[in-house]
Amino acid sequence: MKQEEDGIKYFWDSYVIIELGKSNPNYEKYIQEPVLFTIFNLAEIYWNLLNELDEKEANNLYERYSPCVVNISDDILKEAIKFRKEHKKKDLSYADCIGYTYSKKTI
Repeated sequence: MKQEEDGIKYFWDSYVIIELGKSNPNYEKYIQEPVLFTIFNLAEIYWNLLNELDEKEANNLYERYSPCVVNISDDILKEAIKFRKEHKKKDLSYADCIGYTYSKKTI
């Protein structure tokens, strides 16, 4: 999801960072792009990287991407949880719903 302010072009889903951490060549063109995501995405990323990589590499990627975390307002958080409830049959994660709602409202 694009944002042109302050050089930020993308609000990233956790999956992108996870694939970059695994050196997926399909995502290498994005590795230098400035990004945004929520603390919930960062938690999801760290969880997945701990399961896919060793702890040292997971910690390195956590440190690299933790400055990209944006604050989520109470209103966005509440709206995201309502969105998840409305779409519960799709089994969307909290992180995905919060990220979607944040990007929809701010980008």
